[in-house]
Amino acid sequence: MELVVGRVAKSHGVRGELVVEVRTDDPDARFAEGTVLRGRLPRSTEVREFTVESAREHSGRLLVSLAGVDDRSAADALRGTLFVVDSAELPPSDDPDEFYDHELEGLSVRDTAGAVLGTVTEVLHSAAGELLSMRAAEDGREILIPFVTAIVPTVSVAEGYVVIDPPEGLLDPE
Repeated sequence: MELVVGRVAKSHGVRGELVVEVRTDDPDARFAEGTVLRGRLPRSTEVREFTVESAREHSGRLLVSLAGVDDRSAADALRGTLFVVDSAELPPSDDPDEFYDHELEGLSVRDTAGAVLGTVTEVLHSAAGELLSMRAAEDGREILIPFVTAIVPTVSVAEGYVVIDPPEGLLDPE
């Protein structure tokens, strides 16, 4: 399974630098000088390899220079490119309470009594913390669940479920 670690937002300057939206928790390793990135080009199934020449933070954004992308036109042609890694290449986590997003997506959501409430469709990352997006089994609504131990006390990737202990009102229709 391919996981997105970055997306080219736009070009920066006239020397081919790219503004990359980071979608990994370890950008220093993923975008280190000499790293080979696999990029899925926009509106295409083609995957190309790119070698990172440099990466730097500038005004809260990651600017990346790639070998062979030497001017603004070449950089503009990469707008929307998704940098991907194979999930099989990721090292296993040493922390039993740490999960990759793809491990959580698709898990069944149960309450503390074991009743199935829905399915995790996505993990959202916000400034306030992580949220599990659940598609409710009852009516298909999207419900956002704060991914904190007090509300999600149990995660069993091996058995395919998470248990939630929702505070009053979390699951109520609006």
